[in-house]
Amino acid sequence: MRRRSPRRLLGVLAAATVAFGLFSAGPAAGAAVPASTAAARPADTAARPLSTSTPVVFVHGYTGSASNWVTAMSVFRLNGWSGSDLFAYEYNSYGDNVANAQGLASFVNNVKARTGASKVAIVNHSMGGLVSQYYLKVLGGHSSVSHLASIAGANHGTTYAGACLIYTTCRQMYPGSSFIDRITSGDETPGSTRYATWYSACDGIILPYTSTRLSGATNNNVLCQTHIGYLADTVVLGRIARFVAS
Repeated sequence: MRRRSPRRLLGVLAAATVAFGLFSAGPAAGAAVPASTAAARPADTAARPLSTSTPVVFVHGYTGSASNWVTAMSVFRLNGWSGSDLFAYEYNSYGDNVANAQGLASFVNNVKARTGASKVAIVNHSMGGLVSQYYLKVLGGHSSVSHLASIAGANHGTTYAGACLIYTTCRQMYPGSSFIDRITSGDETPGSTRYATWYSACDGIILPYTSTRLSGATNNNVLCQTHIGYLADTVVLGRIARFVAS
């Protein structure tokens, strides 16, 4: 069902496939800059051989879609992945992120069954961070995820969500919500999953921009990148591919 309100609210942020860019309008489906780091788990381990056999599940942001990941998938293929191991999860941007996380759990299980892999890697953008964090932390998904890469994730919320509070997902994305409290209380990076985030002061949508950082993750401060710009940033996407392969 078409929803016009968010697109009017987001104005200039509307693009061909990404409006708010935080976070895919649509039902669940599958489809095959210098940075400083500070965290307990290193993002790049040069001494380790790289592995590109782990399936990757991409999770878009608010009003996004699988098409947001065309460039990312191309970068991952250039870094050694087979296209048959790259998947995009789509969810209802206007519904409930608890249901979206449950859908992600089912999607991951289907990917594991399809590929025969014991674990997948997750790469998310914006509100996809909330969906992913709920899956890993609350639903126990960390046991099925080897790497979690959060690109400008709304992991601790964003005040920009105040523009669309008529929707449950936006209320959940607002700082201080019970949803945010649930995924940030205690250990933010549970299990043996390796976590990394990429964030920038130039984001403009994640407010404050430091909201993306996760305690216990490798948090990469990108010199200057806009919220939507990450989706076409082949340099950052290449670093994310190498992180997932490490």
